[in-house]
Amino acid sequence: ETARYVEAVKGLPVKITDTRKTTPGLRTLEKYAVQVGGGENHRMHLGDGILIKDNHLATLRNQGLSIQEIVVRACQKVSPKLKIEVEVKTQKEAVEAVEAGADIIMLDNMNLEDMRQAVQLIKDRALIEASGGINLERVRAVAETGVDLISIGALTHSPKALDISLELD
Repeated sequence: ETARYVEAVKGLPVKITDTRKTTPGLRTLEKYAVQVGGGENHRMHLGDGILIKDNHLATLRNQGLSIQEIVVRACQKVSPKLKIEVEVKTQKEAVEAVEAGADIIMLDNMNLEDMRQAVQLIKDRALIEASGGINLERVRAVAETGVDLISIGALTHSPKALDISLELD
């Protein structure tokens, strides 16, 4: 499955990655399968990086914090070796997160035009990841927006099983 996505974006400077969504007990095998297919692994476990998702943002905003304050606090509390990624839904949030020092900006469920504009606003200041609603029919158009990474949960949580049988005579 990964090889299909990689082939679909061939010739474009983008990487296909998985997500942390894996089958319990099969994470290592599923992540290996993504690598064999030409993709890359996003994170093996929570300790591989800081991912500030929409629920984190909502909770902390209810406490009066802005995206900038949230990212600054994260930067202060972790090793500089860990990447800080922020999930955003708008161009404004993308700019705020990158200006606060986020290393990776995840454009979550954005339409292609919003994605393209967000890339223009933040390009070269952070890695840009597209996520949410990515399928084989849409992946090349997403890659053409200029994002650096495209993460696809279906690579690990929904691949079609290979029909293998053994028949003895």
